[in-house]
Amino acid sequence: MESFVNQSILAIILFFFGLCIGSFLNVCIYRLPRQQSIIKPRSHCPSCNKTIKWYDNIPLISFILLRGRCRYCKATISLQYFIVELLTGFLFSLVGYMFGATIFTFVYLVFICNLIVASFVDFNFRIIPDEISLGGIVFGLIVSFIFPKIHQTNSHILGLFRSFTGVIVGGGVIWLTGIIGDFIFKKETMGGGDVKLLGLIGAFLGWKMALVTFFIAPLFGSIAGIIIKLKTKSSLIAYGPYLSLASILALFYGERIIDWVIFR
Repeated sequence: MESFVNQSILAIILFFFGLCIGSFLNVCIYRLPRQQSIIKPRSHCPSCNKTIKWYDNIPLISFILLRGRCRYCKATISLQYFIVELLTGFLFSLVGYMFGATIFTFVYLVFICNLIVASFVDFNFRIIPDEISLGGIVFGLIVSFIFPKIHQTNSHILGLFRSFTGVIVGGGVIWLTGIIGDFIFKKETMGGGDVKLLGLIGAFLGWKMALVTFFIAPLFGSIAGIIIKLKTKSSLIAYGPYLSLASILALFYGERIIDWVIFR
């Protein structure tokens, strides 16, 4: 009972912390694909260029009070800002509740941040910034060496090896799929950003969860693809969000999924 209460308190704290981090992630989502600094200048309205005051930059609340419009020029503020903040808060809370006050929580919060930025940038621009994918891979390798327990071992070398194997298997399987798809359909079927993103997922979660992600993602992607096809007649979709969604499922339930597949 005490453990449940402690994890619930941590989850609540991380929810509000996640809202604040989500506000920063919105900056990354907007600026990284435009090759702008995420540090300077301060947050401003892209329509009138007015600097946003602190009281207009409170996660969720400011969006609601301003009714989704800039205080100065009344330009519409994308609902995406609200969604990213709420999603980040929710996922931070869930990670805290599932893993408690452990190093796992810290590592997976960073992992979640990478996924959110990668997904929304890919959805909007059909690219995944190298700062997120390659930077995430490097970070995943480093923390796997420093905190090998995230790969179920106490050996620093083995932790690094398992992370590196996850990068190779994750990136390799989707790269090979793209090669085969390009040959069959005579056009690019898998972007390089997706290869690096699944490599990032493997760096944090290991090769088994990278494969779980690889096999689950098409289920989400196919549903979205059908909807997009019916609405726009286009067969192009940003695959990053579905890899991210599948990897989150693998993070929380990957072992159960593997057990179900093997022992069902």
